[in-house]
Amino acid sequence: MESISSNQRRVFISDCEGPISKNDNAFELTSHFVPEGDYFFSLISKYDDVLADLVKREGYKAGNTLKLILPFLKVYGATDDKMRAFSSRSILLVPGADNMLRFVNGIMPSFIISTSYEHYILSVCDVIDFPKENVYCTRLNLDKYVLTDEELENLKTLRGEISIMPMIEIPENAESVDDLSRGDRSTVEILDEIFWEVIPRMAAGRMLEEVNPVGGYEKANAIRDIVKRTGAELSDIIYVGDSITDVQPFQLVREGGGLTVSFNGNQYAMREAEIAVLSDHAIITSILADIFSRFGRDVSIDLATDWSPSSLKHYCRPELLERLMKLCSEISLKVETITPTTRERLMRESVAFRKTVRGETIGKLG
Repeated sequence: MESISSNQRRVFISDCEGPISKNDNAFELTSHFVPEGDYFFSLISKYDDVLADLVKREGYKAGNTLKLILPFLKVYGATDDKMRAFSSRSILLVPGADNMLRFVNGIMPSFIISTSYEHYILSVCDVIDFPKENVYCTRLNLDKYVLTDEELENLKTLRGEISIMPMIEIPENAESVDDLSRGDRSTVEILDEIFWEVIPRMAAGRMLEEVNPVGGYEKANAIRDIVKRTGAELSDIIYVGDSITDVQPFQLVREGGGLTVSFNGNQYAMREAEIAVLSDHAIITSILADIFSRFGRDVSIDLATDWSPSSLKHYCRPELLERLMKLCSEISLKVETITPTTRERLMRESVAFRKTVRGETIGKLG
């Protein structure tokens, strides 16, 4: 990609679903196209969490749910045009997200890195007028895959079998697959056989082989590409995320001296980020990005540690502070640094608040 010239060295990078929009597009697509799709997707998402966080399967990354579900989307009539149309009419932004992105993009180079399919992300870019060349997402040409009638029936049978499996429950602080119940280990073994033995023998297996979701280490690779494009250092990056797909980018940016912000994050994001934001409005992202842009990481951490009217008045742009004050009676807001002593409490609070903002089912997804 071509180099981007800018007088501002610091760079803003955000996930989309969570910090910018309330959607989980892949979940919503599956619920729309696949029978019992909400449960089906939730189970596959839990399986994804197990493989990425507990099994640490070689070559596997968080977010690969988006390729595991593709054969089943295809079976039940999804096409590229239908996915674009559904995604376009389903966009639900976090309040203030469009203003936040316009503001942040005006003060420093800004990028979105999302595991979501391009059908959804490019539709979001159209709505918020965000530069599409500054977006990294999962590329997909679903229409190129052709399945036989026999495969269609076999995949429908597999869908039915998966949909009656018990939901996998991952215990808090689980460290390996051995920490799962015997029943859940059995479910994981059956799903292993379906996704890594049965489907790969089908033409549908090409989807699992060829589609490369942008999650986990691919998000970290995207950050490295942005650093190269902008001429920035990792210490110049502020990264905003909320889920298991953000763990490796959080680790990369934090270890490089940049700033990591969990926006209504789940337990995986809260394990890795330095600042926790619990809010139903994106103006907080504007403020943190602006502080980081002008003063750097240490001041941003100090402000989150002492998030008070006096600190905000000292560091915050007057126009942002005025807008925040006007919104205070209308929005929920908590900003705090994540430390060994606050992490467990903030994790519980963030996980609970996340469900109020994005809904119970989406809020529980990894």
